[in-house]
Amino acid sequence: MRVPISILDLASISDNETARDSFAASVEMAQHAEKWGYERIWYAEHHNMKSIASSATSVLIGHIAAHTSTIRLGAGGIMLPNHSPLVIAEQFGTLATLHPGRIDLGLGRAPGTDQKTLRALRRDASSADSFPHDVLELQGYLSDESTVPGVVAIPGKGTHVPLYILGSSLFGARLAAALGLPYAFASHFAPDALEAAVTAYRREFQPSRQLKHPYVIAGVNVIAGDTKRDAMRLFEDAQRFRVTRLVGRGRTFTREEADLLLDSPAGQQVRQMGRYSAVGTASDVKQYLDQFTGHADADELIVLSAATDRDAWMRSLEIVAEVSELDRGGSR
Repeated sequence: MRVPISILDLASISDNETARDSFAASVEMAQHAEKWGYERIWYAEHHNMKSIASSATSVLIGHIAAHTSTIRLGAGGIMLPNHSPLVIAEQFGTLATLHPGRIDLGLGRAPGTDQKTLRALRRDASSADSFPHDVLELQGYLSDESTVPGVVAIPGKGTHVPLYILGSSLFGARLAAALGLPYAFASHFAPDALEAAVTAYRREFQPSRQLKHPYVIAGVNVIAGDTKRDAMRLFEDAQRFRVTRLVGRGRTFTREEADLLLDSPAGQQVRQMGRYSAVGTASDVKQYLDQFTGHADADELIVLSAATDRDAWMRSLEIVAEVSELDRGGSR
């Protein structure tokens, strides 16, 4: 099944790298992805995570946009309860003004961090409750008429930056359906509710000015190698990296210790997060992505390569482009 394919770039900071190294790698990857024919690249808002450099998401998007020409770029996503809708409208209105027709705005309601950092962000614990209202307020600022009398986003007004609702549960699916917005499901790390959420979204979708028909983007992990053995080795290294960051509480582990951690109940949960993963040679990956597209009932896939080796990370994305027969040349 041929569908558009996009990339989620976590701006990962691998061992022995700095944030600056991560940004340089993200620029290089985006320039290649543009030529390879990917639809878009999204960057996610995370805070206080030493292995992720995309905390100032809109700033990073602007940097990548300045070093590319045609590929769509956006947030996947902005955790809206962390911010004022007006400020986000101004940030993405600025991006859309500088790079017209290239900017997306995906929105989530999770904090993107832990409780201690949530307080440092000056976020109220109940702020997620106003997420639906905040989405509508933000949408108004980016449209031709604000819903808040006397308050206009400049830049922002009239840019009509397309909004996407991100989620991993029925809540986000039903909100996206009610508002007539595209829905992106985080199946690359929260796979459990994928089928139920997509079914609910398609069943309850209401057409809107932005979108006439439901549109589903599904996340999937990819590690492609020139041999299956190479790909499996990279996948296991990625699993060790993830369990160390999520369960290890900042400690350093040997490979053997990380494997023991993966065999623990907490480690098994980390393995379960990666249930939807295409791992193997080019033909293995193509077969898996075709099957996953149908399973997820997806209109578009967004792939995350968790390979910790930079060359392998880039090669995985190149292989996906090759086997998916993307429209190369960056001619969008």
